Amino acid sequence: MVKNTITIKPIEHPEPVTDNSHDLGIICATTSKSADIMFLVTLLLLWITPVSASVFPNLDHIRPSASLRDQRQAAQDLIVRVLGVEKSQRFHVVLLENLDPEFKDTINLLSNEKNVTISATSGYSAALGFYHFIKTYCGCQFTWAGEQLNLPSSFPTIPKPGITIKTNDRFKYYQNVCTVSYSFVWWDWKRWERHIDWMAMNGINLPLAFTGQEAIFQRVYRKMGFTDQQLQDHFGGPAFLAWSRMGNMHGWGGPLPQSWIDGQLVLQHKILTRMRQLGMTPVLPGFAGHVPMAITKLYPNAKVTRLSDWGHFNNTYCCTYLLDFHDPLFQEIGTALIKEMQSEFGVDHVYNADSFNEMDPSSSDPEYLKSAGSMVYKAMSTADPQAIWLMQGWLFSHNTDFWMPPQVKALLTSVPQGKMIILDLFAEVLPVYSNTSSFYGQPFIWCMLHNFGGTMELYGVKDTVNEGPFKARSYPNGTMIGTGLTPEGIFQNEAIYELMNENVLATKPRNLTVWFSNFAKNRYEQSNEFADKAWQLLRISVYNNTDRLHDHSKNVIPTSLPKLKHPLMPDIWYRPSDLYGAWMNMVNASDYLWNSTLFRYDLVDIARDSLQLLSFKYYTEIITAYNSKNMNMLQTSGGYLIHLLIDLEHLISSDSHFLLEPWIRDARNWGNNTNEKDLMEYNARNQITLWGPTGQIRDYAAKQWSGVFTGYYTRRWMEFINDLTQCLEMGIKFDDDQFKVKVLNTIEIPFTMEKTEKFVTSKGDSVQIARNLYKKYLPAMKSGFFKHIQNWSLQGEKTFRKLSQQWVKNNWTIEKEK
Repeated sequence: MVKNTITIKPIEHPEPVTDNSHDLGIICATTSKSADIMFLVTLLLLWITPVSASVFPNLDHIRPSASLRDQRQAAQDLIVRVLGVEKSQRFHVVLLENLDPEFKDTINLLSNEKNVTISATSGYSAALGFYHFIKTYCGCQFTWAGEQLNLPSSFPTIPKPGITIKTNDRFKYYQNVCTVSYSFVWWDWKRWERHIDWMAMNGINLPLAFTGQEAIFQRVYRKMGFTDQQLQDHFGGPAFLAWSRMGNMHGWGGPLPQSWIDGQLVLQHKILTRMRQLGMTPVLPGFAGHVPMAITKLYPNAKVTRLSDWGHFNNTYCCTYLLDFHDPLFQEIGTALIKEMQSEFGVDHVYNADSFNEMDPSSSDPEYLKSAGSMVYKAMSTADPQAIWLMQGWLFSHNTDFWMPPQVKALLTSVPQGKMIILDLFAEVLPVYSNTSSFYGQPFIWCMLHNFGGTMELYGVKDTVNEGPFKARSYPNGTMIGTGLTPEGIFQNEAIYELMNENVLATKPRNLTVWFSNFAKNRYEQSNEFADKAWQLLRISVYNNTDRLHDHSKNVIPTSLPKLKHPLMPDIWYRPSDLYGAWMNMVNASDYLWNSTLFRYDLVDIARDSLQLLSFKYYTEIITAYNSKNMNMLQTSGGYLIHLLIDLEHLISSDSHFLLEPWIRDARNWGNNTNEKDLMEYNARNQITLWGPTGQIRDYAAKQWSGVFTGYYTRRWMEFINDLTQCLEMGIKFDDDQFKVKVLNTIEIPFTMEKTEKFVTSKGDSVQIARNLYKKYLPAMKSGFFKHIQNWSLQGEKTFRKLSQQWVKNNWTIEKEK
């Protein structure tokens, strides 16, 4: 136990006030006002707990760079942006010096009927306290899809000394290296500003900040003699930068316009300024070793290796060069990068570098891996002696055949303890800490990955999200220092992210029955028995995954390329009747909640997911019909499927959250001329469809958006059904490979090459459409097919296909007659 000497500085009594001209937020502000001695003593006792030495003293310098005065103002300004000037005057922020040895944050909430005082130890924790109050005491909600911010005229009273809450961990991390491409790529400052507010309100203090890095790399490489053309061959296009940064491929989607590079640099300054004002520590990029191919011409003695073909790209885009970790150029480039960023952005000391993301090292020798890690860190620490290396732990989950314990330990122990932070990236499904003795002593952050490619299937592992962080904190000799969100794409499954975010303050796992009821109540501003039933059904079904989502949402029928041989088999881990029941209850709730925009969004989302599941029955009938040469079944079920896709388009076109147009519009806005605008649109269209010149990672980032259904998915399925029909009529065999080539050239590539001449807005009444579609598809939802599908899915791919097709063959005529 280490004793701390604490100097108690005078602070103003934090009475709730409305006059923002008084700067009560600075702990060292001197005041002659009398204070309530009992309140002051109580507050200090709550703030100052018995102090021990920091578990990881190497991290002690990772603290907010902004002054308390600036952080307080930033938090106060955030409240104004969220609530508006008039309502925000009821909230007053006070900031106090953080005296916790592990730098966990403390928040005190004090209120009367009119005003609230939020005392906290940082700008972001003040924002967290603000959101905790309006959510817990006022029944509000602030999410990606929108907000419900109707405050009561009279606040619940929290008398002196108030309630004091403390964050469970020091850090709350946010972002996957892919999120910047799948979700943020086209954002302007207005979008970023609101999202940073959301981040602060959820306690995030360690966000990835990768925007604008190409400008820094460009400067470093230009000084080394690289030409702009050589760098264009290296940088990916705007929508593919995440993977060119990680060395998975290079050049695809380019050439990257200079206007983009310059514009992103300007945007990064705004992002970093706001993050720092709120007390966050932005994570900047480090050098992982991936270099332009022209390095062999400029530096013929440089020692490089070519990485493997990550995504089946041709030689133009695949097999990036990895600079040998011991080559002198590695230190030169790595150090120059950090120094150039320091000059441009300032210093935060935390850097992300992933040399082997889904790319196996050239050697599995532990000594090689240990040496490689030490060289990556040396490049950081030479430029910044206080550097901390933050690394995604995805590689340890992605390829367990290569990353055996000796290899994992070698890499993790290649730097001093506490100089590396590991993101246990997929901990809600495949935690690594428990198989690596808590990452062999290195500090780690327990993360929820949840989403792949920004796809939109309703999905979650509620129990692990609810309990996992608590188990990790109690792990023997554990080294957990935080929680994190690491989705590849956002804007989906908001309940799961709200649940995960509350792990910042939760003192124990929550009663999820109660939690989901409160979530719906806050979201729609009132309790409703039907909405509550809907969310309870979602809780026990789509949000109760226990099979690790083995298909990663890749076999969803409407958005997957049709095929006959080895038919698609989606992962069905829940009872479909529960999902359909949720839709029914949302329809019933619409009589009362129709005026809530968040309710309308959820109604469309649940109906969309239900129709998505229904489509699998028709697909199975189509495959069965072809294999049994049943033309009547093929044409009937094929017609049902096409009509369902048309209905899906009609449904989602009624809500602005499910439109293609905003994605395209925002992309084109980044172009300075017609050629650049067209390039941006091509990037936007290609990423969500072919993901490569000829479908290298086809449909991985599929989006169920209006505009994609009509121009892409429905056309593919129509062609599939027509071709199957013709094959039966002509007595010839259907060829999946020929179909794939035909669709690529006639539908997929043309879709990616389209130019948007005008943008459309949502149309139609979401509530009425969802009601009508529920009534229309209710007979199909009652099919016996869906009583068995969960059990079939559990029995594996081969058995699933056999049993599902056998059931269709035995029951199709009976059901059709019904």
